[in-house]
Amino acid sequence: MDLQTIVFYFFVLLTIVAAGVVVFSRNIVHAAFALLFAFFGVAGIYVFLMADFLAVTQLMIYVGGILVLLLFGVMLTNNVVSVDIKTGTLNTIPALVAAAVMAGSLAAVFYMTWSTVVEPATAPTATTRAIGELLMTGYALPFEVASVVLLAALIGAALMARRTRKP
Repeated sequence: MDLQTIVFYFFVLLTIVAAGVVVFSRNIVHAAFALLFAFFGVAGIYVFLMADFLAVTQLMIYVGGILVLLLFGVMLTNNVVSVDIKTGTLNTIPALVAAAVMAGSLAAVFYMTWSTVVEPATAPTATTRAIGELLMTGYALPFEVASVVLLAALIGAALMARRTRKP
């Protein structure tokens, strides 16, 4: 095996093990830190798929924003380490059946769709430049409309949070 294959399998293993720790950990702090490694693993897999824009977006939004927010929320909450996060009802059998059906469906789609290897006519290229050009030319108006809508939502959330309640 060459080095590229070894590194790819490392990212796959990192993602699977970290996701398993997130799911099966009883400590919410350990689960949050394992989620960090799962996000890094997914970003590494995106790099191998030549989806550099998605890899950077994964790192900036999920690791840089959502996970840091989650960790601050966990760390600043009192007595969060001793919280029992297990529910009273445990539906293991239906969950296993649903997981088996999903795994079978994914395996069938993989076998029917991607079982034949097709060599690309051209070498894969970076996607960031093409996405940037489309956002600034053909999709400039929807991009700006989305930014105005997000700004309005941010202002509305700030106003709702600032509003004092009357006793």
